[in-house]
Amino acid sequence: MPVKETVKLNTGAEMPTVGLGTWKSKPGEVEHAVEHALRNGYKHVDTATAYSNEAEVAKGIKASGVPRESFFLTTKLNNPDMGRPKEALEYSLKQLETPYLDLWLMHWPAPMTQDGKADKSIDWLDTWHEMEKLYKAHPDKIKAIGVSNFSVEYLERLLANSEIVPAVNQIELHPSCPQQAVVDFSTSKGIAVTAYSPLGSDNSPLLKNPIVNKIAEKYGVGPGTVLISLQANRPNVNVLPKSVKKERITENFKIIELAPEEIEELNSISKEASFRACHPNWTGWGNLGFTEAV
Repeated sequence: MPVKETVKLNTGAEMPTVGLGTWKSKPGEVEHAVEHALRNGYKHVDTATAYSNEAEVAKGIKASGVPRESFFLTTKLNNPDMGRPKEALEYSLKQLETPYLDLWLMHWPAPMTQDGKADKSIDWLDTWHEMEKLYKAHPDKIKAIGVSNFSVEYLERLLANSEIVPAVNQIELHPSCPQQAVVDFSTSKGIAVTAYSPLGSDNSPLLKNPIVNKIAEKYGVGPGTVLISLQANRPNVNVLPKSVKKERITENFKIIELAPEEIEELNSISKEASFRACHPNWTGWGNLGFTEAV
């Protein structure tokens, strides 16, 4: 079982510590990954309109036979839809074949046009205000709202100009991108943190890192388990390992408790090898307040 089974949100809801991520999972594989995860103990599935797999996630949910009220479901508002959040919400609900979302996130604070360019005519803060309105007007459809890929700078602007504190900030977290300042700031404001890319993404050098493998050998687990467990051991943080392989999905759910000195040693990796798997510059809005990987 995870070190902590859930992280409590500022809404009072309990969000599972380990969930299934679906970013970059290929079409035709997501359905089976979701089905296997839900049948084998996972109680959180994370997707996004931008992943183009919400409908396939729905098939996996249906095939699992797990009742909707038994698991936590997250999706995200797509960047090109930030001028039409109401329609985007209804689209996601329809694609996922669900009457409600446990968590709806703003994917990036970076409005974009349908052809993938930065849309300077839209202020992401206005979009957040529309998400607030939808949340208050439709508690039957949205149980919580939050953000993703928000730096401290962007969180400060949101909190200074909004009524609702985000329930979650989903960010990239791994030993080469610990983002402690963002984690600490989010925690201080009552915002839970969800870690994506805990392995450092596909074919990550972290899987061959000697510190990671030394700890993995000590506990008799794979390096991936150590990296996922690092995030699960962090206070106020839950984590989204991603895989479409049944054996790996099962393995990723097995969390170990790390000693304080092991956590410190893993965190030291960023001093020698700092990188991002998903850099915000792709949005056309620059680095979005992220000055460095750590």
